[in-house]
Amino acid sequence: MRRQAAFALGLDFGTNSARALVVDLRSGRTAGEAVAAYPSGRDGILLDRDDPNVARQNPADYAAALAHAARGALRQATRERAFRPERVVGIGIDTTASTPLPVDAHGTPLALKPQFRKNFAAQAWLWKDHTAHAEAQEITELVRRELPDYLPLCGGAYSSEWFWSKILRCRRAAPRVFAAAESWLEQCDYVAALLTGCEDVRTLRRSACAAGHKALFHPQRGLPPADILRKLDPALAELRSRLYERAYTCDQTAGGLSHAWARKLGLPAGTPVAVGGIDAHLGAVGAGIRPGTLVKILGTSACDMLVAPRSGAMPDIPGVCGVVDGSIVPGLWGIEAGQPAVGDLLHWWVTHFDGRPNAHMRLTRAAARLRPGQSGLVALDWNNGNRSVLGDVRLTGLLLGQTLHTSSAEVYRALIEATAFGARVIMERLEEHGVHVREVVNCGGIAEKNPLLMQIYADVTGRPMKVSRSSQTCALGGAIFGAVVGGPERGGFASVTEAQEVLCGVRRTVFKPGAAAVRTYDRLYALYRRLHDTFGGPAGEPELGRVMKDLIALRDQVRSGA
Repeated sequence: MRRQAAFALGLDFGTNSARALVVDLRSGRTAGEAVAAYPSGRDGILLDRDDPNVARQNPADYAAALAHAARGALRQATRERAFRPERVVGIGIDTTASTPLPVDAHGTPLALKPQFRKNFAAQAWLWKDHTAHAEAQEITELVRRELPDYLPLCGGAYSSEWFWSKILRCRRAAPRVFAAAESWLEQCDYVAALLTGCEDVRTLRRSACAAGHKALFHPQRGLPPADILRKLDPALAELRSRLYERAYTCDQTAGGLSHAWARKLGLPAGTPVAVGGIDAHLGAVGAGIRPGTLVKILGTSACDMLVAPRSGAMPDIPGVCGVVDGSIVPGLWGIEAGQPAVGDLLHWWVTHFDGRPNAHMRLTRAAARLRPGQSGLVALDWNNGNRSVLGDVRLTGLLLGQTLHTSSAEVYRALIEATAFGARVIMERLEEHGVHVREVVNCGGIAEKNPLLMQIYADVTGRPMKVSRSSQTCALGGAIFGAVVGGPERGGFASVTEAQEVLCGVRRTVFKPGAAAVRTYDRLYALYRRLHDTFGGPAGEPELGRVMKDLIALRDQVRSGA
């Protein structure tokens, strides 16, 4: 039986811009696509010259970018003969996380009020804001001592990037803002409230994806108990009662599109809007994740996503970003790990130490002419801290093996290799704890545009690297959940798995590991691990006395062709 013409709208809110994707649910083709940059700050980020840890956003940018991108994608979709606004069966949302913002009782961000418009603490606290590193350590110690069954939710260590750390930091650094906030919303919950016209934070359906991975929301016990939060600050215990007791997976409906936003977008009022989720998690759905598939979302940072059957107890994997029920695919454990600097790391090198036009392209070409180990360099990829498996944002980068002849391209390749080594550390940790990786699917701009990086990842990990067919997997994941809440009776789908069968796939090109490169990288990885464990691990790790000498010996062997 032929499916009726139907479409879904996916909305992807990234670090610097928002993207909208209209997907044909019969063919999986993109019917319309548009992007809109956030107008405030530097590339959409509000920075503080005096504190490099600050990264905030103006919540007004979300509405502006949403309207611009969604209208652009829907306008493009009208070129399709079968498209009609009433055939958009649902809308799905993904955003960065944890990006919480303080709001009043109606869900209005404090930053939109005149008295707080210029107050940094009243803005959205972007995921990459690290001002709360001290608070994160306090929370980690409290959870280990008082709530050990919550530890798997955060991989054993709570992050300065996450919900409670940032709120506690606001309480201490900006008490006036904290006192004025009736509640705090994750960005995905705020966008859902915006689209559905929800004006009561008590009735808003909160995202289980964001709640579980970022706010310590336990599947049976909910948010951390008030008496435990009181040990951090009594004000947090009071705030807890103004947050939420239940969270919802992304296949649930947040509500219908409001009349105001229906007029803005040209869609029918009441169009189902799915509960929002985290961009990387929905990107994994758009890449076709299933048990045994590791999805790597490669952009400014890297997020590693897996799902596992819920037949057993919650997996306890120290050093990952968390394990949460249904956070990626409902009915499966969702596992998240990642690295906070990949594209950012390469951009840093190009911006500060090259700066010429087309630097990425030129350095990539030059780096591709080098053999593994030829430069005699090894680096630690911690220029923005370490997310997994060490979970320490205070860690910094390192480059070892430089000489007066070291070239910019050699460093560029060493930085790519460092991110690949970090990816291998994560894979090994997962498999050590029983979560097996049978295939790796990559997505994001870097995966599509940099074949050298993909080949190095294949050689370092010894695994084939596949690339998702869609260039917009996060927005596609949003569209998939939009199609699910739209339901099969309107041309949508009954489940995420059913939607993935039609809408997801991988490209023909697969990057396969080369035997000689794998052997060299195994030796180089051993040196990386010694640096990794010494500088990032507990006291008493191996001495560094032979690392540089071993690195030189490996370089000389490669150069001699031995």
